[in-house]
Amino acid sequence: MRPLRILHAEAATGFGGQEQYIVRLLHALRARGHQAQAVCQPNARLAPALREAGFQVDTLAMDGAWNHLKGLPWLVRLLRRGAFDVVNTHSRRDTLLVGAAARLAGVPLIVRTRHLAKPVGSLLSYTRVPKRVIAASQFVRRHLIQRGVPPGHAAVVYPAVDFPDPMPAPVLRSELGLGPEAVVVGSVGVLRKEKGHTQLIEAMQPLFARHAGLHLVIVGGGSPALEQLRDHVRALGLDGRIHLLGNRGDVPALLPDFDIFALATHIEASGTAFVEAGAAGVPVVGTRVGGVPEMMEEGASGLLVPLFDIPALAAALDRLIGDPALRARMGAAGRRYCLEDGRFTREALGRETEACYLRWLEELAWHP
Repeated sequence: MRPLRILHAEAATGFGGQEQYIVRLLHALRARGHQAQAVCQPNARLAPALREAGFQVDTLAMDGAWNHLKGLPWLVRLLRRGAFDVVNTHSRRDTLLVGAAARLAGVPLIVRTRHLAKPVGSLLSYTRVPKRVIAASQFVRRHLIQRGVPPGHAAVVYPAVDFPDPMPAPVLRSELGLGPEAVVVGSVGVLRKEKGHTQLIEAMQPLFARHAGLHLVIVGGGSPALEQLRDHVRALGLDGRIHLLGNRGDVPALLPDFDIFALATHIEASGTAFVEAGAAGVPVVGTRVGGVPEMMEEGASGLLVPLFDIPALAAALDRLIGDPALRARMGAAGRRYCLEDGRFTREALGRETEACYLRWLEELAWHP
């Protein structure tokens, strides 16, 4: 079989988990011998990230009806000239524009990847324009099928997480002046309401009085959420026990100093932060929502609680805070699950995506 020619499209201009997924996927596909490139908007942060890694990136304005009208013939020419076997879109706007151009250009396979856990509205960008769908978790796949995507047209490919090997030297305790006797609960995630930082603080508030050496470290940025959270912590009189670090580029060096990872997220398609913590040997506490249960082994590598159940969240945290042996067992189990299972590696991301492409191309009577 000759290598596939694959074009990935993304209309978003920021750089979050979805864009990281795309970067890792292109690397993984290239490592498997395929030719992968991308099209995105001129001001997208994804463009320089991919170009610096040696990928070809074409840019096109995708916002608004006029840009769609101008962009459609340009894309058809690009796709025909490139003789692509697969077009893989990642958001609604790029699916409707690039996917439609792929239909007109006769691209054999058009795939939409669904990264979000929010309910799907129109099926136009899942069943009418693309021919198949990749979901970031079984939870997302089940929702798509319930909405009307044929089961055989939807597959799961878990996001990849980069595991440092060896893990970097920890820096957090020395930075905060915390000794080995301190118990550190850490949380990593962009500061927005849906990540549940307020609920996490509420659950931990009574625990600070019970455990003298307990500290909460929150890593993540977002304005004005960071300032609002600082004001909230100060009003509670907990600014010496709750540490807001903002955005950090050295999260792998922070994780080993966590005794517990906690995230009371409201909604999550998958939840790679739980995998990153598990790979670092840190037991996790989370909410039983979306794809989070697929990122861990409940009862073995961590504990899950119902959404918005503050007493249950506090009890789960308290159980781990007070039992170092349990923390050690769950941390070891998490490391085994996240590293040895292999489902969250770049290799698995490339292998499983390639398998989807080839299976679907065969179903669609594609011939190399």
